[in-house]
Amino acid sequence: MKKLQNIQFYFLVLMTVVIAGLGCKKSFLDEYNPSNKTTDVYYLDIKGYESLVISCYPLLRDITQQRTLTLPGTDLFAAGGWGGIFYNPGLKSQNGSSLDQYDINLNSSTGGLQSLWDLLYKEINRCNAAIDRAPAVKDMTDVQKGIRVGEAKFLRSLSLFWAVQQWGDIPMPLTETSEGSLVVTKTAQKDVYAQIIKDLTESITKLPTTTTEAGRVTQGAAKFLLAKVYLTRGWNFAGALGGSAADFTSSLKLCDEIIASGLYPLEANWNNLWPKHNKDVTKETETAATSVAVANASKEVIFAVQYANAATYNGDANFQPANGLIGNNMHSQFPGGPSNVAQESRTPTYNRFLPQQTPTWAAYRLFDPQMDTRYEGTYNSVSYATVSGNVSLASNKPYPQAKTVSFVRGDTTAIALPWNKPALTAAERGINIPGGTKKYDVVNANEYQGRFNTATVPYVDAMGWGAPMFWKFWQPGITYGDGYSTFNDPLFRSAEVYLMAAEAIVKGGTGAALGTADVYYNKVLDRALGAANAGKSPMCATNPELVNDPLANIVSYRATAATINIDMILDEYGRELLGEEQRWYTLKRTGTLITRAKRFNPWTAWGFSGAVQIADKHLLRPIPQGMLDNTNPKIAQNPGY
Repeated sequence: MKKLQNIQFYFLVLMTVVIAGLGCKKSFLDEYNPSNKTTDVYYLDIKGYESLVISCYPLLRDITQQRTLTLPGTDLFAAGGWGGIFYNPGLKSQNGSSLDQYDINLNSSTGGLQSLWDLLYKEINRCNAAIDRAPAVKDMTDVQKGIRVGEAKFLRSLSLFWAVQQWGDIPMPLTETSEGSLVVTKTAQKDVYAQIIKDLTESITKLPTTTTEAGRVTQGAAKFLLAKVYLTRGWNFAGALGGSAADFTSSLKLCDEIIASGLYPLEANWNNLWPKHNKDVTKETETAATSVAVANASKEVIFAVQYANAATYNGDANFQPANGLIGNNMHSQFPGGPSNVAQESRTPTYNRFLPQQTPTWAAYRLFDPQMDTRYEGTYNSVSYATVSGNVSLASNKPYPQAKTVSFVRGDTTAIALPWNKPALTAAERGINIPGGTKKYDVVNANEYQGRFNTATVPYVDAMGWGAPMFWKFWQPGITYGDGYSTFNDPLFRSAEVYLMAAEAIVKGGTGAALGTADVYYNKVLDRALGAANAGKSPMCATNPELVNDPLANIVSYRATAATINIDMILDEYGRELLGEEQRWYTLKRTGTLITRAKRFNPWTAWGFSGAVQIADKHLLRPIPQGMLDNTNPKIAQNPGY
């Protein structure tokens, strides 16, 4: 299989200045380029131009790793721990991330805004260069040029789509920028959407249906993106996108075409989409390579950000900051970690769990933990000792005990019980709790993110565990730290196509090939339930945000033609795509960001010092400070900031 080359966009051979010496006929200022490889020359032949198109792909890694603007502040993820405001709500001074609270500190200087803006426009410029320079390439057929330009237009459209959702009216350069300028003009959102639709429609006619080169854009990827663009425009945010009801039918038609192609069948086993791993890490048999072999080859994935092939996309399991090699960091960006006594420090045995995106209670309670395979596929609820040792409970607060607990490798050190099967008696608890009999910590769901904290007596437990590990993306056998994973990030997959189709139908899309919206929805659900439970009714919490709601307060999440609605579909997006979905865009698209974040995200509901802050202005992000400082006349800031 042909390997894509790893050549950066601004590949320039430095011009050599030959200083005039004794007997030299050239003047001091004459320049000499021994290789004659400027961009104007290098990109004229097939080899150089192919490297230019390839250079449009690697930035997707950096862009998609900017998750602070797509996951926190939603219904299912917060930027950090939120237990304190539940366990100690009277302490008004408690405050979290402005990305969750939507307070005054969410402004043009907020971390991540400038990075995402810069990355998106760098990507747009690379794509513009590939589009502009195509006509001058000498030794490439028109068909091949059409494919490469189609790839570049897709990648430009993807970047513009992300940018217009974040910021609304945005600059929309459509030609290569080679010189700096202080003059920046915004383009209206409806015109950005019109351009994206035009480019993707053209790309679909040029792109191949399949490819032998891993990671290349195909016709299916372009149809997926166009379907989502139509779906988003149909909702017509603030009446500014130029959308209409016809957009839902256009989106549905594309979804049906993707499904009917047969190229992207749903995996029979949902867990085959993720790295293989043993929940008992002391019995792990997979290696870095074997763990991702099945997932990275899945036909359900329509388009993925590539990390598996170092020679192709500059990403492998050996992160090298010196030369810019990066791998996937999805395995390390979600919290949970093993219990305090489970592992030796900083090793790849459990690797790293950073609390960058912390699941809310709803992210657990929307699942049926017993029937839905995605619950245990997403979370690891048991922690195992990887070394032998002793743990003293003498310093525990508020329950100090004159006890020492001994563990050997492979012992269970903690269990986080599912929300609907809590320990109801003291005897079912660990010995770190008064009356407990278990040698390991037993955590009920209403104790996730903390236990017994008060303003005067913070909870301290040498055996304690906070919450289940976010396990979905975890890959064994890789070096400890961020950015080492070789798992390809599945940006588009066909399960989402079925749910987008259901959404389009609920919004009035017509001509569905498979029937009513519930038919599409239940296709995804039944795969998650597995053959043994297909057709049954899994139960989630009626009020997922109320962790102490009576256990009997549950509701089925199997859809019928009579019950399916947008909230039910949003819940299913969450279960199916948790952590991979760019959730902020989904909620903004459907007009539910404010209501669902206030209901399900503890920090959004808390606001700033107990006063809710989220408002309509937060449906657009502030223009980054760097753009305000470096434009003349100054680019207009979004309203309210």
